[in-house]
Amino acid sequence: MVFPLKMTLIAALAVLAACRSDPIQFHTLTPAQLSSPGSTTDIRIESLIVPPQVDRPQIVVREGNTGMAILETQWWGASLVDELRSALLDQMVNSNPQRKLSVRLEVQRFDSIPGQYGLLDVKWRLRNGEEILMTCRSTLQTPSGPSIDELVAAQQNNVKRLAALISQAASGTRSSCPSA
Repeated sequence: MVFPLKMTLIAALAVLAACRSDPIQFHTLTPAQLSSPGSTTDIRIESLIVPPQVDRPQIVVREGNTGMAILETQWWGASLVDELRSALLDQMVNSNPQRKLSVRLEVQRFDSIPGQYGLLDVKWRLRNGEEILMTCRSTLQTPSGPSIDELVAAQQNNVKRLAALISQAASGTRSSCPSA
């Protein structure tokens, strides 16, 4: 009688142990240490569009030339579009507070390849009220190590560089798109 009870208990524990899942880890595109901006005047984001394949809470990585993997235990703190919006708003600077600037962004590619690179390809349009100041396309790529943390850091760097390009364009010192 004791032996079948022990076997049942061991079998139940084995089933419960098999049901255990890895904990979800959350990541953000906003760096822990923001550089202090020269001005507190915001550049408003009119709209921000990202490809639907990557606009989800889970981190999506490329596999080979044609594959994608949705990482079920590696998540953004919010949807990708909200993460990008938050990170850009924290880092863009309008050095001319008399101008009410806004930007419209359309992400063409947001590629994450562990052990290779993070890539951010964005079309963006800077406006002062109804006047379009410039329409640009920036393709930013940062090398990445094999871990997801290193890949997120690479994408954080891409977002930081994009925010700097938009801020540079907002300064009004040039009429052409800043180069990456």
